[in-house]
Amino acid sequence: MIKIKVFILSVLLVIGGVYQSEVQAGPSEFHAGELIPKYGKVARVNTTQVIPDEMQFKVAFDMSEQSTPGSLNRHLVKLARFLNMHANTGVSVSRMNLALVVHGKAVQDVTKQSFYTQNQPGTTSANIDLVRTLIKHGVQIYVCGQTAAYYDVEASDLVEGVEMALSAMTAHAILAADGFSLNPF
Repeated sequence: MIKIKVFILSVLLVIGGVYQSEVQAGPSEFHAGELIPKYGKVARVNTTQVIPDEMQFKVAFDMSEQSTPGSLNRHLVKLARFLNMHANTGVSVSRMNLALVVHGKAVQDVTKQSFYTQNQPGTTSANIDLVRTLIKHGVQIYVCGQTAAYYDVEASDLVEGVEMALSAMTAHAILAADGFSLNPF
């Protein structure tokens, strides 16, 4: 019985490996999105999954990792990619309600240049334009007030449009109560 299970598992792994190699896209398959061409490259995917016309996306994201100084934060890029993926398939921006809760050292990536440079001497923030672009496309960005207090960040130090929350935990609880799902990626 064990030999049969091992054989079946081996066949499934081989089939899975063949199937996986056929659907993987390389970096050359990714292109600029229609909504935010500068950020969040996407690949076209043939899928049978249907996005209902009436579906409203209410998705919360979490960001606690700071980018390497002078580099884009991959979590911010992820939001642009989410918007581009869905806009490219015909989902209206008005149906995408996204929120980002920022805490920990990632707070640096949503601050104005003057504050960023004070804490990262000789470095320019690569994230300010992306943060502004996300806000322009309706993304709500909340900074954990407890993190802000720890790192001496005032509301006036944040990129315009970024809001101060009591805490990241509070922001997530309010978003969840408002029907936002938490993106696990």
